[in-house]
Amino acid sequence: MNTESYAQAIAQDYGFEPHSVSVKPIGNGHINTTLLLKHSKGAVVVQKLNTQVFPEPDKLVANARKIEQHLKDKRNSGDYALEIIEHIPSVDNTYSVDINGDTWRALVFIGESRSEEVVQSAEQAKTAASAFGQFAAALQDFDANSLYPVIKNFHNLTMRMDMLEQAVAADKVGRVSEVQEQLEFCRQQMHLVEELALLEGSIPLRPCHNDTKINNMLFSTLDNSAKAVIDLDTCMPGLWLFDFGDMVRTFCSPEAEDSTNLDKVVVREDIFAALVEGYIEPLKEHITAQEKASFWLGAQVMPFMIGVRFLTDYLDGDNYFGIKHPRHNLDRAKNQFALYRSVVAQQDSLKALICNA
Repeated sequence: MNTESYAQAIAQDYGFEPHSVSVKPIGNGHINTTLLLKHSKGAVVVQKLNTQVFPEPDKLVANARKIEQHLKDKRNSGDYALEIIEHIPSVDNTYSVDINGDTWRALVFIGESRSEEVVQSAEQAKTAASAFGQFAAALQDFDANSLYPVIKNFHNLTMRMDMLEQAVAADKVGRVSEVQEQLEFCRQQMHLVEELALLEGSIPLRPCHNDTKINNMLFSTLDNSAKAVIDLDTCMPGLWLFDFGDMVRTFCSPEAEDSTNLDKVVVREDIFAALVEGYIEPLKEHITAQEKASFWLGAQVMPFMIGVRFLTDYLDGDNYFGIKHPRHNLDRAKNQFALYRSVVAQQDSLKALICNA
């Protein structure tokens, strides 16, 4: 089915006038297909879930709706100020629909908002980090174990390194010979696996967003304030250090994650300082001292781990992340490894910012 045919089918499933709808792509996610569907009474976001990545999409939707309800309760009691991504029921009162074998859902469109791909200023970084901190704080009394792990071992670095070595051994598309430098670099970072293992059981398991990219937070177009935290697909049990680290990964470089200007892929210290302040402030009543200290490990692990995942996908034939050209995942991997090197190179100053927060 083409996009227009999907739009007609979605309109019928959600009770919109089929002949009044139009769709256009929205967002820049790697995994799902996200469209803005306009109809006679307004607009909604519709999304085709990638069932190769999320083989149990109903559980993903169930997770998101649990969090949605918890946040609505918090908002009603005055403990959460941001807008909330809400699922829209179909005419059959379901929260996902099957169209030609694909799973689709509809979400409330949050207007007067925009997303960013690259952080432009320290003020913007603090605003976005604070939004993710408010999100985490609102969920600190939510039972993490009530969430289904829709992607098992999502932030398991041991497993990610094993998958890389499996891709090397298989060499399905004959690319191993060209990435020897990157492979040697990855094998030299095994100390990160050991450091994560030492933390196991000593810091709390939290309900985490697990994908705190700058473009998963909406800014108000009216006053540039935080509007909403979006994309709850990977909300699962986890550790706050990974959410913090993913902000470092996506906030701190002045270059996009697929930029090939590697000499410009560096951590901007003022941005790092802003996200430390913005994220930790809403969590001060809830975070443990060891948990806060672990953020330094998160700042290193997340750029490195996503780099490993991009490299693995490149060696495996680009089956996970969407690509725009044949070397896209390799460019992404090199970019993330450059950012990781920059984090490590600035250890003294960056670590002090966390300790002093």
